[in-house]
Amino acid sequence: MRIVFLLALLSGAIFYSYIAFFDLTFLTRTGRIGPGFFPRLVGGGMIVMTLWAIVDALRDRRAMAAGGAPGADDAPSGLWRDVIVLLLLVLGYGVLLRLFGGYISTVVYLGLALFIFNPQRHLQNTAVAIIFPSAVYLAFDRLLNANMPPALFNLPF
Repeated sequence: MRIVFLLALLSGAIFYSYIAFFDLTFLTRTGRIGPGFFPRLVGGGMIVMTLWAIVDALRDRRAMAAGGAPGADDAPSGLWRDVIVLLLLVLGYGVLLRLFGGYISTVVYLGLALFIFNPQRHLQNTAVAIIFPSAVYLAFDRLLNANMPPALFNLPF
């Protein structure tokens, strides 16, 4: 199942990269970085990492076929519970994104996901849930002048 998922992910990464390389320009007319620069980096990185994960999964499969012990990812307990929780979190993130914008939604989503799946590390979870969205906001909204998703309800802070 892992290999099937990785192959589906690889096909999505290839499609994303195709769009980035053939539909978006690398440089603007003035010679500055264009809208295709970052998507090309992300698409290339996605392809490389997915291929790496496929090779790793094939090695694990061969080791199990030769009589080796199953790996940590082979039969995790509570798999379907985790999948359902993640789906609910993603749906909630989509609703929050529309209502409160990118920054607040990402802080809430990351905070909840980390507190559910990384228990007993409250300080680390809080730091990641605040620092990562703040860095993304500063990079995109302030440095690159690319706005975060707008909010339906603007909060007073």
